Amino acid sequence: METKLGKVTHFFGKINVAVLELSGKLNVGDEIHVMGHSTDFTQKIASMQIDHKEVETAKKGSDVALKVDERVREGDEIFKVE
Repeated sequence: METKLGKVTHFFGKINVAVLELSGKLNVGDEIHVMGHSTDFTQKIASMQIDHKEVETAKKGSDVALKVDERVREGDEIFKVE
């Protein structure tokens, strides 16, 4: 089962970091599914940052940056794998 968690608002290709706008809560260790027009993969969250500070939990409405395994695109949707 998957719950919609937010969307990608920016992607830094050289360092493989995505910025997400969250519509739900996200924790380090959660598994996410990234899906878009040409994107479809799952990964576990190893670390994330808000305003360049490491955090364990991000709340709804936060803009969070996280390292991704593959290229993502603006507008790609993020789902939490339950």
